[in-house]
Formats: sequence, C-alpha cells, structure tokens
Amino acid sequence: MSEAITPFSISATDEQLADLKRRLLATRWPDKEPVADWSQGMPLAYTRQLCEYWAHVYDWPAREARLNRFEQFKTTIDGVDIHFIHVRSRHAEALPLVMTHGWPGSIAEFHKVIEPLTDPTAHGGSAADAFHLVCPALPGYGFSGKPTEPGWSVERIARAWAVLMRRLGYTRYVAQGGDWGSMVTTAIGLQDAGPCLGIHLTMPIVAPDPTTMADLTPAEKSALAGMKHYRAEGAGYARQQGTRPQTLGYALADSPAGQAAWVVEKYQAWMDCDGHPENVLTRDELLDQVMLYWLPNSATSSARLYWESFAKVNREAVTLPTGISLFPKEIFRCSRRWAEQRFRNIVHWNELERGGHFAALERPGVLVDEIRSCFRTLRP
Repeated sequence: MSEAITPFSISATDEQLADLKRRLLATRWPDKEPVADWSQGMPLAYTRQLCEYWAHVYDWPAREARLNRFEQFKTTIDGVDIHFIHVRSRHAEALPLVMTHGWPGSIAEFHKVIEPLTDPTAHGGSAADAFHLVCPALPGYGFSGKPTEPGWSVERIARAWAVLMRRLGYTRYVAQGGDWGSMVTTAIGLQDAGPCLGIHLTMPIVAPDPTTMADLTPAEKSALAGMKHYRAEGAGYARQQGTRPQTLGYALADSPAGQAAWVVEKYQAWMDCDGHPENVLTRDELLDQVMLYWLPNSATSSARLYWESFAKVNREAVTLPTGISLFPKEIFRCSRRWAEQRFRNIVHWNELERGGHFAALERPGVLVDEIRSCFRTLRP
C-alpha cells in the first residue's frame, strides 16, 4: 500500500455552489416553534436568517482561501484517505503535536490556534513553546475518506494517527483533543505510550466516583446536574447517530438548511455564548463548519462514528502524563478527584472561568496557553 503524502487544497466547483444556492432558495420550511427559546431546537426565524445569509452574502471563495492558507495533504492509512493540515514550526526544537477535532467540528476549529502554537515568538510566547502541528480530519469527516466497512472506532483512529505521525517523521510527539478528539487522544495515550509523550484533553471521559457521593463539592453537583440534563434533553442527536446514522443521512444530505440546523444548534447549546452562537462566533465561522459537512456530503459518514464508538466507551486507566483543561460550559465535566481515578498521572489541571465545548474557536488564546503549560515539562 502506498505511503505517499500528496498536497491537497479544498476546492468547491461552480456546480456545487450553484446547487447549494438552488437548494437553499427552494427550502420547504417547517412551521414556527410554539416556544420563545431554543428548547425545541433551532428557531425558525434564525434558521431562515442564517440560510438567507448563506445563499446571498456568504463568500465561499474568500472563506475557501482562508481555509487553504495552511498547507494540507492527504495520505492513505488502513485503506482510507486521511486529510490533514501540517504546519512545521520555524523553530528547530519544536515539539510535534497532533490535534483532533470532534463532532460537529472540523479541522477549521484549529485555525485560530495554529499560528500561535507553531510560531509562538510572533504571538507573545517563547521559542521553547513551539510545536510542529498536525490536524487530521477524522475518517468520514470533511475531506478525509469515508470508510466503506465497519470497524473505524476511536481505537482504530488512534492507531491511524500513530501511523500518520511516524509517516511524517515524528518519532516522539504529544496529542491533544476535545469531544471525539478527547477520546481519540486518550486512546493514543493507551496505545502509543513511548512515542507519545503525553496528552491534553478538554473533555476527559470520567465516571463519577461513587465513594464521593456523600461528600460532593458544588462543582461535582453541577457536573452531575449537567450529565442529567444532557441525558434527558440534549442527547437525542447522539442516540439517532449512534443507532440509525443512515436514516438520518438522507435528510441531511438533501437539505442544506437541515444540515445547518443540525450543526449550528449544537454550537448554541455547547458554547459559552449567553444563549446565541453569534455572541461568540460570526455567521461566516458557523457556516465554515457547516460547509465542511455539506460540500463533502459527510453528514452520514461522520455520524457513523457514534454507531461505532458511542456505546462502547473505553474507561481503562491512563498512566501517560495527562493535562486537563476544564471549561465551564463543557458537556461533560468532572472534578480532579474523579479524574484521578482514571488518569493516574495528571501533570496539568486547570478550571477556566469562561468557555465551552469548542475551546479552540471560543477561547483560542486560553487554549494555546493551556497547551503550552501542559507540555512544557514533557519536552525532550
């Protein structure tokens, strides 16, 4: 099997963009929700505003050029083409770092942190904090290939990332991730200890420690309440994607308005945005994320990761050096004493005052500082 690494650029055809506009203008809208908030999902008025902006104002050629400003490549691993950003630092002693996104994210999540991480001296940091950065798109996401057989679990993706780092010439590296990226990164820490020196997570998967239930801290009570709310009111998307991703895919592959609502509603729910996603991100930034599902028609293939892994979460103990940065609006939160039951070698722990699930987009400067601090003591 070829181990070739070939340059790649994101490029939409005129036909794709014309088809998108046609579909947006022909959208058959549902009736208006009978509530005054987002409790039934993304409100009709805002969805129509966003799609009108998408059809008439959003400048894809300009956004495409922005997305292409960092070098991108493709390589085939285990039969699937992997699309990734690869930016080498100008600092010779930079530490290789692989960053993994989740759903409904993409490699575009990392565009605000790439330059500060790879060129710290130009962004208020020291050359000693420089990273060579690799940001792969998960299989079935964005412009990575779509697996044609079952089995592409979190663990298999972690093995693929280990192959990718070696193929790029990195024999020692660190890993970071959120959402599915946290789970892939944790799997790297379990599988590739040695070459992987340490990991950093923004959403560690940790079970509440039953021995603490009689003596819960306020933060632990809040975390349990958040889990209860997620299970009761926020997990419908995961149940659908984890059981019948193919059925869902017919609607999302056919309707850009549906795809936008399916994605953007989660940005509203999971960001620290005071109720509205545009309090944190611009419409262009939101639509960039949607486009990386719409253009490659990856709604169905991305959802299959839930079918593969959501009900089979590995909770094995991790002994590799681990950093954890907890943002207050994260979906799943934990206390340090809960985390220590699984992550046995926590070298960095911080609970931030603001921020949510999409840390690299919401609080890029804070995340950069967290990553620098976490890995500072692990550099060879």
